[in-house]
Amino acid sequence: MASGTATGVRVGAAPRSALLLAGILLIAANLRAAITSVGPVVEDIRTDLDIGGATASVLISLPLVAFAIVSPVAPALARRMGTERALGAALAVLAVATVVRSLPSIRALWVGTAFLGIAIAVINVLLPSLVKREYPDRIGQVTGLYSSVQGAAAALASGFAVPLAGTTQHGWRLALGIWAGLGLIALAVFLPQLRRRTVPPETTSAVGTPRGYRSPWGSALGWQVTVFMGMQSTIYYTLITWWPSVERAHGVSAAAAGWHLFAMQVAGLLSNLATARLIPRRPDQRLLLLGATALFATAIAGQLALPGASLLWIVVAGAGGGACIVLALSLFGLRTRDHHQAAALSGMAQSVGYALAAAGPILLGALHDATGSWTAPLFVLLGVLVVQAVAGVQAGRARLL
Repeated sequence: MASGTATGVRVGAAPRSALLLAGILLIAANLRAAITSVGPVVEDIRTDLDIGGATASVLISLPLVAFAIVSPVAPALARRMGTERALGAALAVLAVATVVRSLPSIRALWVGTAFLGIAIAVINVLLPSLVKREYPDRIGQVTGLYSSVQGAAAALASGFAVPLAGTTQHGWRLALGIWAGLGLIALAVFLPQLRRRTVPPETTSAVGTPRGYRSPWGSALGWQVTVFMGMQSTIYYTLITWWPSVERAHGVSAAAAGWHLFAMQVAGLLSNLATARLIPRRPDQRLLLLGATALFATAIAGQLALPGASLLWIVVAGAGGGACIVLALSLFGLRTRDHHQAAALSGMAQSVGYALAAAGPILLGALHDATGSWTAPLFVLLGVLVVQAVAGVQAGRARLL
């Protein structure tokens, strides 16, 4: 029998279970691994395929472009298919695209990367909405938990990329393609949830949205959350793309740089958990957002002042990034009234945010090529953090759309 809620009806609904939480965590594990595995082997890809730095930057940013384009569509897809089934379909596409990306064809590399980004975009948007619906009183804790798993998988992908790539002549394909298995495991565990389907509630308007619904696109708060999401994403994806190259410019080996990214992700994992515990203990999130931004700023300024301590600075950046992503994802639920609005804010923030983030690695890579140094790009990132801090103070206030 279908069960009703204030914000929707679930067909074939079953009580929440450990299996549901396990499915959410395994889905989250797929959100970064396929992306963070690229940075440590990007020089191998460039050499093998004979592509320049600008082309490599576009390839790395392609998933982020897909995030920007697809994110606004994801809530509509969930209304049509149901949240659970949309997530299941996205996982299947992600696994196939990960395999395609690793095939010995440059066309397959581009097509697989694009569809990988499309699949992750759908998951990125719908997972916070699912958490809002299933765990409305534990948004921060559950978000922190799945962000930690996401960070752990990303850490493993970064750390093992170079060792895996060294196993064969074209080993970077194995380093990228192996993560298809993680998508299949997540799909298998989440499979029982596909019997459930979220359908629009009875109290809807003629256009299919809940009565009294307020779109985040016309809200100052919606834009403040969006700008914070975009700025922190720009910093994170620029660092995981180019930090190994920054370190190698100062004499760090490729393998060591890959493990430094691993350390970054581990620091992010610990920061995920700590931030998740702090969120419900504070009346608002302003200090947390400023603190997380300050960690990013310390890391980048430290790299500029003392590049020999790059491992320390990437660990500090990892702590800042781990806190930022938990806060950004939690804001989708904390600043909205129901899971429909959470999905809309998530779609908006990730669409605009990832459009900004996609430009980051490309522009900073081009700036490096133009100047022959990483100094100017790092100063640009400090400017981005100023904007992030201002948006964070506004988005962190305790209010609803």
